[in-house]
Amino acid sequence: MDIVVFGATGMVGSRIAAEAASRGHTVTAVSRSGKAPEGVAGAVTSAVGDATDPAQVAELVKGADVVASALVGPRDGTDPRGPLVQLYKDFLSGVRAGGSPRTVIAGGAGSLLVAPGTRLADLPDFPEMYKPEALAHADLLDSLRADSTLPIWTYISPAPEIGPGERTGGFRLGVGDEILPHAGTISAEDYAVAFVDELESGAHPRQRLSVAQKA
Repeated sequence: MDIVVFGATGMVGSRIAAEAASRGHTVTAVSRSGKAPEGVAGAVTSAVGDATDPAQVAELVKGADVVASALVGPRDGTDPRGPLVQLYKDFLSGVRAGGSPRTVIAGGAGSLLVAPGTRLADLPDFPEMYKPEALAHADLLDSLRADSTLPIWTYISPAPEIGPGERTGGFRLGVGDEILPHAGTISAEDYAVAFVDELESGAHPRQRLSVAQKA
């Protein structure tokens, strides 16, 4: 498959690019800098691209089988909620113009439901430093669901804690908004395995998934 990865130099994006390349896919790794993602071996081409520019996005995704996005909102202390939603509005406009059939999005965990009507981010012990980004991703997911004209998307949330670790190839996959029991953690490497599985299969169009370590 020809896969275009946006946000390919970040912790999650670089591992998605690496996992896809390790499976023999042709990967275009897009970032503002155009730098090659670290730890990637295989058929990877680095490209400069601005995800807020629909014309650039359209050109980059033209001919791709599927698009992966690990884009993030601003992390400069300003409120990321409006900017993240606008970023994806511009980005998906470009994906649509470029004719790409599907986009898989690396999401957040904060909007996963821990009880009916209660999100993880609503809990009193949810870290304040992560709440703005969690709420921004909740708004993004709402905006995806509200617009039936968007290209086909799948939104994949990690466990509450994600970081560099070991690729075991083992994980649990949830479908829907409810958090998986004892979700805990997931390594970025195993998250990337689940993510690339979805890139390959396209099994969950317009759905939200979540990934956690094996129980």
